[in-house]
Amino acid sequence: MSHYETLSLSIDKRGVASLGLNVPEKRNALTATMIGELTEFAEVEAHSGHMRAVILSGHGGFFCSGGDLEWMRIQINADRQVRMHEARKLALMLKVLNEIPIPLIGKIHGGAFGGGIGMISVCDVAIAHADAKFGLTETRLGLIPATIGPYVLARLGEGMARRVFMSGRIFDAKEALQLGLIADVCAHNEIDDRIEREVKPYLRAAPNAVAAAKAYVRDTGHAITDAVIEQSIQRLADIWESPEAARGIDAFLAGTSPDWVVDDER
Repeated sequence: MSHYETLSLSIDKRGVASLGLNVPEKRNALTATMIGELTEFAEVEAHSGHMRAVILSGHGGFFCSGGDLEWMRIQINADRQVRMHEARKLALMLKVLNEIPIPLIGKIHGGAFGGGIGMISVCDVAIAHADAKFGLTETRLGLIPATIGPYVLARLGEGMARRVFMSGRIFDAKEALQLGLIADVCAHNEIDDRIEREVKPYLRAAPNAVAAAKAYVRDTGHAITDAVIEQSIQRLADIWESPEAARGIDAFLAGTSPDWVVDDER
């Protein structure tokens, strides 16, 4: 049984863990509690030696809708240092998930927006339902995908990232596959078998070698250093202080469109 408030966790006899984001009434938004519990999982349980692979999914109709609305309300009235402190918690969560010594396999359904894209990007591989939707929607609020940015760029590369990083548009699973965000697209009744095909090879590989190979790829590829992470936090704090962000977030909370939205009727 899981001891978490916002996560579910079970481990089968092979050592394959199923880790579920478990706040379906909030579309599995990243609350402060969930961020803390995911960090605890990555720092403690993922290093226990009891797991050979982790399957990350979401309960309910959504994988992860991004930042929690109540968290966002708190940020509006916070000063720069508080905002940076909160952003650093998210940055640490992504860092430790990215560095767990076992394969992390994403099982994506419903949708993934904002921070949910960051969660996919720290998975070693992700498989999605054919009807899943995706979006880096921060610019709609006058913000940028800063804290998740290093991981998204590592996954997509600059060229592919430019297609979706700035526009805030929603894209489908087919395009997510083309971008390299996910590895495959499946029907609902096929995804469990497809995930199992990702898991099985790891059960034949030496665990320490898997961990070392993962670290090698991470360290010699798109290196995400402490300096890169700190820069992402600084950039998010900068954009939060802009008048544009204040107008965008106010409009979002009020359920209206910000003043930069143009309704093109051509």
